Amino acid sequence: MSEKNITSYALFKKGFSKATYYSIKKGNSISTNTVNQLCRLLNCSVSDIIEYIDDNPNS
Repeated sequence: MSEKNITSYALFKKGFSKATYYSIKKGNSISTNTVNQLCRLLNCSVSDIIEYIDDNPNS
């Protein structure tokens, strides 16, 4: 969001749910529909907003 100079308020004005926004900030999982919505609103690709991190690197 900072790279696109978009505030959370701007996302809310475009229809993005405040509850979903705060859930993401807490580290909760999100649906592919939410990823799609964020990509559309931020005009970016999936790799710009999510990153895979192995939660069990020793296996």
